[in-house]
Amino acid sequence: MKIKSVAVLGAGAVGSYVIWGLSEKSDIRLGVIAEGERAERLKKNGCAINGKTYHPEVWTPDEAHDVDLMVIALKYGSLEGALESIQKVTGEHTVIMSLMNGIDSEEIIGRTVGMEHVLPALIKVASHKEEDGYHFDPPTTLGIIFGEPSAPFDSERVKAVEELFADTGIHFRSTEYIQEEIWCKFCLNVCSNLPQAILGAGVGCYRDSVHMKAISDGLKRELEAVAQAKGIDMSKTESSSGRGSAVPPSARYSTLQDLDAGCHTEIDMFSGALVRMGKELGIPMPYNEYTYHMIKALEEKNDGKFDYTGKEELTWSK
Repeated sequence: MKIKSVAVLGAGAVGSYVIWGLSEKSDIRLGVIAEGERAERLKKNGCAINGKTYHPEVWTPDEAHDVDLMVIALKYGSLEGALESIQKVTGEHTVIMSLMNGIDSEEIIGRTVGMEHVLPALIKVASHKEEDGYHFDPPTTLGIIFGEPSAPFDSERVKAVEELFADTGIHFRSTEYIQEEIWCKFCLNVCSNLPQAILGAGVGCYRDSVHMKAISDGLKRELEAVAQAKGIDMSKTESSSGRGSAVPPSARYSTLQDLDAGCHTEIDMFSGALVRMGKELGIPMPYNEYTYHMIKALEEKNDGKFDYTGKEELTWSK
């Protein structure tokens, strides 16, 4: 098996890392899946990454049908609306790699096109958007981790992806513990992404505040209880995946970036998912319940729900 064509669905902070890494690879076709006005904008302006503009091909889902590898790099809230496009792209031999946050995007995609197409994966990249496009630091980016969910772990498609990424600048590794790796990244997101978003400060807050550390630890205890109940042993990967990419203390992770931009976040797939699983398993989730509702309230604030003028009807304090 050899990968000769790659389609990226979602050319944002995560998709930019793949586009950056594969754009100089001469023996493949690289395209971004888009339609309508967005497709025209990508054709005209390209993708601005680390101060350089890249011009991958732009394909409709029908034009991308039967591509060898489809990389899905969407925000969680966009996945359901993209399932029809994913189905159109997927051919008999298409391999799908989801680099989305959370722990259930593979399952959602697999229900639509069949799990046999899905190669579980995750990405660790501290990417952010500036006026001139997306930026990340290639040397310190941990990159893409992928693997088969069961033996044989050195499958033809794992070897093909390793060959694709070799000599591209993309950092990558395959693993026999991909589900544990995905849960370890999920833990990083829940424990580091969310408290910072509520506080509105850089990630140095976890180092400099015992109170922020206590909140992060509380979220982690609840997540670990759910993982244990589901038979996920994260200790198998803690030595290799217990951290994210190196960032300065001022760094703002994706949830805070979303709030800064006035956008809705991916809280439903972080604490929202944990609260649902906790209820199913009978595990109390007070830290995650508070975090979920607090970030939902911050989204409402961004939506203007609390823009009071002082002329509203009086309300009773409680």
